[in-house]
Amino acid sequence: MKEKFYLTTAIAYASRKPHFGNTYEIIMADAVARYKRLRGYDAYLCTGTDEHGQKIENYAAEAGLTPKAYVDGVAGEIRGIWDKMNTSYNYFIRTTDESHAAAVQKIFKRFYEQGDIYKGQYEGWYCTPDESFFTETQVVRKEDGTVVCPDCGRPVQQAKEEAYFFKMSTYAPRLIEYIETHPDFIQPKSREREMLNNFLKVEGGLQDLCVSRTSFKWGIPVDFDPRHVVYVWLDALVNYITALGYDPDKTYEEQSEHFRRYWPCDVHIIGKDILRFHTIYWPIFLMALDLPLPKKVFGHPWFNAVEEKKDGSGAEVKMSKSRGNVIYADELAETFGVDGVRYFALSEMPYDADGHISYTNVLIRYNTDLANNLGNLVSRTHAMTVKYFGGVVPAPGAEEGPDGELKAAAAEAVRRYAALMDDYHLADAAAEVLSLCRRANKYIDETMPWALAKDESRKERLGTVLYNLLECIRVAAVLLTPFIPGTVERIFAQLNTTAVDFDSVASFGALAAGTALGQASPLFARVDEKTVDAIIKQKEEQAARAEKAAAAPEKPEGCAMIGIEDFMNVELRTAQVLACEKVPKAKKLLKLQLDLGYEQRQVVSGIAKFYEPEQLIGKKLIVVANLKPATLCGIESNGMILASGEDEIRVVFLDPETPLGQRVR
Repeated sequence: MKEKFYLTTAIAYASRKPHFGNTYEIIMADAVARYKRLRGYDAYLCTGTDEHGQKIENYAAEAGLTPKAYVDGVAGEIRGIWDKMNTSYNYFIRTTDESHAAAVQKIFKRFYEQGDIYKGQYEGWYCTPDESFFTETQVVRKEDGTVVCPDCGRPVQQAKEEAYFFKMSTYAPRLIEYIETHPDFIQPKSREREMLNNFLKVEGGLQDLCVSRTSFKWGIPVDFDPRHVVYVWLDALVNYITALGYDPDKTYEEQSEHFRRYWPCDVHIIGKDILRFHTIYWPIFLMALDLPLPKKVFGHPWFNAVEEKKDGSGAEVKMSKSRGNVIYADELAETFGVDGVRYFALSEMPYDADGHISYTNVLIRYNTDLANNLGNLVSRTHAMTVKYFGGVVPAPGAEEGPDGELKAAAAEAVRRYAALMDDYHLADAAAEVLSLCRRANKYIDETMPWALAKDESRKERLGTVLYNLLECIRVAAVLLTPFIPGTVERIFAQLNTTAVDFDSVASFGALAAGTALGQASPLFARVDEKTVDAIIKQKEEQAARAEKAAAAPEKPEGCAMIGIEDFMNVELRTAQVLACEKVPKAKKLLKLQLDLGYEQRQVVSGIAKFYEPEQLIGKKLIVVANLKPATLCGIESNGMILASGEDEIRVVFLDPETPLGQRVR
């Protein structure tokens, strides 16, 4: 049986569409999982969505939806982006899953019955965006008197309510000892010092943790005290064991075979901003449940946006919708492809420092590494093999000239790559592979196959050169499997090889001579700077509009006034989406089948940029029912759905209980 490797991401908060920095985490975790599978492990990757809390309750109210309807939409959008980024997760958990909620209630009750939880009253500062409480000494007071969160920098409010608390102080000495005797538990190492010095070894010791709320209702109820809902940081953290089917009523030995196979977790991959919850609160919860602790918690850095201008100026800032500088992975993929986005994310993020993202940065990395280096190497080598050997892999002959250096570079790349991947230095591992590709391109210039082809007596030497190049491409493709899996499959298809596992790169020469190459296909088309200039200009305009809107509400101009009679002539009806699909060759259009209760009809809408088809199926919305039929891309549309916005379109969704076919007035 294969050795297991269980890894997780922090579950994404289902409040808004995740930006590029949020998406980086699942891409990184997926790369680690793919690497482990490449090395022969049974890698099990768990991700999902965190769907409870006051912030979501507030967002749902603003949207006119129930909290469940709201998170259903956002969770679907998050999963759609995870899928678009070609991430190979094994399980996607939602904290609204019934099995998770039932386990959380049992865990809470067990803690209470063990004496780990007591009822008290909380009074202090609360940060709604982070769902976090802070003491007077923890908050930050700005010069203007504003009190802000020490983590996110946003304003906090005074809060006072009855709550249950977990006795963190009971387990703190045991946790300190564990951290100090397990030097690999918290990575990077700088994060360990931060946790010990700032939270565990502070004067007064570790504070007890609030684990329930009464000021809102959107959460898992405490079954023996229904005025309370379980606080999100207990609810969300236990997803790592409930996803495996953990039963709080059983001992570790009595758990299911599936749970015992994968727990303890080999690594939790999380953002550095939530390290405290995963290296202090989560291990203590596990101690209270008498379960083994995870082997490692890796707190990755952030991606900061560079607010770039067309003149090349710009400053590094945090991504923010209010700034208009948010970059989304799925939007980037429209220009650079999914593997272009994956490669940038994994190659640009340092191990222990924040990364920087802008469209210009992505353009440079994409063209330099993927189009000019890897793509060019594959294209040139395949074309020469077809031209000089009829597309059949030639047999290598005697080694001469720079052959030995190329083979040594390949062996060294494999060795260094494995060591770096094992230590989560993914960007450095990617650099090793691209360095090998550059060495192979240099080898072409050194050996000059086109010159060898002019001399029939050098045919064997020409075959050796092309074999070495093809084999280098194969080695690079194997190593790049975790980074750009879609492209790697196309490279293997062009090489027509089954030597694709990690063992095959242990020595140089696994590519079978005499194999007929597959059909050539371009891997990465260069992206023109003008394309990115146009995007930057569009972003500038969006940012300007956002700034203007934030300064003062803009009064609509040029809208003619109409009477009530004119308005009543527009027949608005409630409808439900039965089916939805993209319109071929039309990037902006979706084709929807709607049920109006009294009839079904087809509507074409230009919202494909903002919604995946599966996000809309089952949703109730408003349709203009008496609009004249129109034909869009050859498809008849009988109506128009109501939506708001210009740069970012939002469909107006209805409460799931809304009857179909009702007139909207």
